[in-house]
Amino acid sequence: MSSSSAAVRPAPSSPPPTAAWRELFSGRNGWRALALTGGVALHAVNVHIVTTVLPSVVREIGGLDWYAWSTTLFVVGSILGATLSVRLLAVLGPRGACLAALAVFSAGSVGCALAPAMAWMLAGRTVQGLGGGLLAALSYGLIQLVFAQRLWPRAVALVSGMWGVATLCGPAVGGLFAQAGHWRWAFWFLLPVAAAQALLVLVQLRPSAGVMHARPATLPRVPAVQIGLLAASVLVIAASGLWSSLAWQALGVALGLGIGFAATRIDSRAAVRVLPSGAYSMRAPLGAIYASVALLLIGTTTEIFVPYFLQLLHGHSPLAAGYLTAAMAGGWSVGSLSSSGRSGAGADRMLRAGPVICTLGLVALALLLPAPGRFGPGVETLLVAIALAAVGFGVGIGWPHLLTRVMSLAPKGEEGLASASITTVQLYGMAVGAAVAGLVANAAGLTTPGGVTGAQSAAAWLFASFAIAPAVAVWLAFRAVARRGT
Repeated sequence: MSSSSAAVRPAPSSPPPTAAWRELFSGRNGWRALALTGGVALHAVNVHIVTTVLPSVVREIGGLDWYAWSTTLFVVGSILGATLSVRLLAVLGPRGACLAALAVFSAGSVGCALAPAMAWMLAGRTVQGLGGGLLAALSYGLIQLVFAQRLWPRAVALVSGMWGVATLCGPAVGGLFAQAGHWRWAFWFLLPVAAAQALLVLVQLRPSAGVMHARPATLPRVPAVQIGLLAASVLVIAASGLWSSLAWQALGVALGLGIGFAATRIDSRAAVRVLPSGAYSMRAPLGAIYASVALLLIGTTTEIFVPYFLQLLHGHSPLAAGYLTAAMAGGWSVGSLSSSGRSGAGADRMLRAGPVICTLGLVALALLLPAPGRFGPGVETLLVAIALAAVGFGVGIGWPHLLTRVMSLAPKGEEGLASASITTVQLYGMAVGAAVAGLVANAAGLTTPGGVTGAQSAAAWLFASFAIAPAVAVWLAFRAVARRGT
């Protein structure tokens, strides 16, 4: 990565105090917050539903070799959606953009519900991802348009907290339908929820309600080359797992990462950018923050295999496995909501501690998941839940402060780009993580020899190797905080 020649605005020495929760939830602010967070909640519920039902899906329509591709293609679609969100917002305004995103998401859900084979399922997941990426990016992007700056940390925490809502109903919906042998109905369930969210958007984001958005004279251009290269980077990494030779797999990963690096080089010099100026310099706080976001999200993508390991190795039902897996998202929500009111030195401590906790949680899972029976069933389940929650909690306690600093560190005039880019970086980290997770799991024996022995080896290698990502984020977080203090 190279330094940008553009000047980066330093963090404010005395940022405005964070508003109380009651201000965000009172009057018109409360309804607007609900309209923004509902889309993220739908997206998050869908993620937990699919994570829970995917073992049942592969049992019925096959495709264990393509298990991780369900998440990889979903997230690649989400990257495209997040990038297109700025243009969609400019063309259609807040209300029209949100309604279009809900329509795309619903179309993908129908495709998944009707899937007769894994190829069809993967196509539906890609369309779902496109709609989900639009919804997530619009939710973050509209925060600074709809709310005063003092409400940003609370609004960011609330949007992130929707993953906690998803932990309550996502695994229940997916688990109950999977146990009944009707996993397809889990996707049909999403349609009335999307319709209810569309109604809320129609009422609360209309211009007469005070949400104004003038169409710009010149529409934002889409950085098609950079986004195409980022998508190609992820797909090449994922496709390398199709080779049986470890040497060819390593070459594929190197090629994919090289394509991703090329995308950053092009973007740092492009007129139309994916990330704001200064985002590719590791010597600048903004670059360190972006890198931390990507690395932390890479660590959390191990979640996609947790239900499979819990069902096969630990004998849990789909419902129980779904709720245990959701502990990671629950920990994220608890951490985000509990730390959002901190500022100054308190926020710095959260940024430092988060990656450490995340790393320790992944190491614990590398020891617990492959070897069931070391403890009593109840104790073992509790320890797995704590470890999963620790991974999410480690991300969550620093999340509001990471995102708020992206907004405050953005160069003058690039605040909107910075807001949209949060989701792009987050999703790229998830996409790379999912692609590499599938590669590591398959190489470690998930499909060959397969069964219990293969799953045990895959679990050990997967969580141990993925603990490296948040461990690197520990160093970046300390650098970012130190630079900010100078």
